[in-house]
Amino acid sequence: FAFYTSRFFKFFSLLTCYLKFEAYPFVLHINCKTFPFQNKVSLKPTAQPVSTCSFDSLSPEELLVFDSLRDVILWPETPSLKSNFSLNDTSDPRQSSFTILPRTGRGNWRVGDQLQVSIRIRDFHGRPKKSGGDVLLARLHNSTFHAGVAGHVVDHRNGSYSAFFSLLWEGRAQVEVIHPSEAVTVLQRLTEEQPDRIYFKSLFQSGSVSETTTCNVCLTGTQQNFCKYTDLRTGEPWFCFKPHKLDCDARISHAKGGFRQNLQSTEEKLFQCGVNMKVSIPASGPKNIDVLPNPKDGNGMTVKARPSGYYYKGAWQALDGTRVHQFNSSTISQCLKGKAVHIYGDSTVRQWYEYLTNSLPDLNEFDLLTSKQSGPLMALDYVNKILVTFRSHGPPIRFASSPVSQLHYVANELDSVIGGTNTVVVIGVWSHFSTFPVEVYIRRLLNIRKAVARLLSRAPGTTVVIRTANPKEMTLYESLTNSDWFSLQRDKILREIFRKTNVRLVDAWEMILAHHLPHKLHPESDIVKNMIDVLLSFVCPVREKKRNYVV
Repeated sequence: FAFYTSRFFKFFSLLTCYLKFEAYPFVLHINCKTFPFQNKVSLKPTAQPVSTCSFDSLSPEELLVFDSLRDVILWPETPSLKSNFSLNDTSDPRQSSFTILPRTGRGNWRVGDQLQVSIRIRDFHGRPKKSGGDVLLARLHNSTFHAGVAGHVVDHRNGSYSAFFSLLWEGRAQVEVIHPSEAVTVLQRLTEEQPDRIYFKSLFQSGSVSETTTCNVCLTGTQQNFCKYTDLRTGEPWFCFKPHKLDCDARISHAKGGFRQNLQSTEEKLFQCGVNMKVSIPASGPKNIDVLPNPKDGNGMTVKARPSGYYYKGAWQALDGTRVHQFNSSTISQCLKGKAVHIYGDSTVRQWYEYLTNSLPDLNEFDLLTSKQSGPLMALDYVNKILVTFRSHGPPIRFASSPVSQLHYVANELDSVIGGTNTVVVIGVWSHFSTFPVEVYIRRLLNIRKAVARLLSRAPGTTVVIRTANPKEMTLYESLTNSDWFSLQRDKILREIFRKTNVRLVDAWEMILAHHLPHKLHPESDIVKNMIDVLLSFVCPVREKKRNYVV
């Protein structure tokens, strides 16, 4: 809370100064002009030995967007932790419990109803907690029908929570509530105090002379000068400490450097898988219900929150009007015939590229002698005229060493896409921004959104699909770098920024949460296939008759 409050006051101080000169309405500027591909580098190192952070130089538009998103990402205040706090005073999922509440108006549960579950969090002593802020994930499932749907959790900020589920299939429905971690207090502090705890390295080389220095979105705590690598088209900043012997323009590669873990031993206890992360909360009574058909022929009740879809017989059923087909190699080829699919982002969408290249026998991958992690990668089916490409997004990207010449920002790449009805663009940008202040992510998404608007303006028939964030497996390292709480916050930002744009979302968050397979950063093939089915159903839609029920 203190973190967002400080950002809020910084916003108003900067905005007040700006408004003395010009009123700046928040509009999305659409520019149809395309640019030659080029990266610009500032060759002059800063003379004075001061720290620099990219999130300290937000534009007025970015500040306005950040302010508009405060309520979206505002998290309930969490308890402060003393240096000698006891784990026994923190949330214990096994001492906590959930209770299925009776159906409104009593009677039997029916398809289309809403199920409400009350959750009570207790500490390791069994005492009820009096504050909120726990990260809770909930799902309703049926193993016989391979059915599942994500629940919507409401924090009452007093140690109690409610989870709401839409009842979407007949038969048994079992509730499961998972408690990833309470340690939001620590995660907030780390982001505020150590925004550079994941750091990067760049190799500088000229002739036989080479040096390696640290790079990041924020460089602090040194008297060394730094090089500023700002992309002139997007305004995206990036900094490296200047080599002692070489100039800034001698930078040739980018790589993940490492991770600084500055935790007290007592704080580490908050991040224990099987103890206070990814542990199911037991039921205080029945944990399942039986759901009957809806005799009203589709007249469902009002629900607290509408899920984006659910699984039934292992297949994802969308609830946004999209009819999701089951695609095999043959129907994928038919759908993508004559089309170009351009995939930009992190490894979670590179997984889609790999799925397509493995599924289509005639889609041959070309060896471009580039990194298999960051790309660029390209595959071509010459007979069916299918082109599939992948390229990672620009820094921060936690991959192995890549040439600086191949670090392209997604917004710049989109400006080079011709587009049209035979073009599919997939974007997945979220995981590598988890440890940085949200301003860094907001700036990146705003640049991408503007580029998407330009693309759709010059080529309205282009299909643009965005993959959301997702929950994942947890270790201490994963918790501090890719915690579900970090991912959830950035997922909210992504959805809000693209909410009123003509893009389609593949809801990876719900598709992984609702599935019976374990949470993974890179989900298993069954889930990936369902994601590809949703993607291709956007590309090759078929109208569907009205459903028999409404939720």
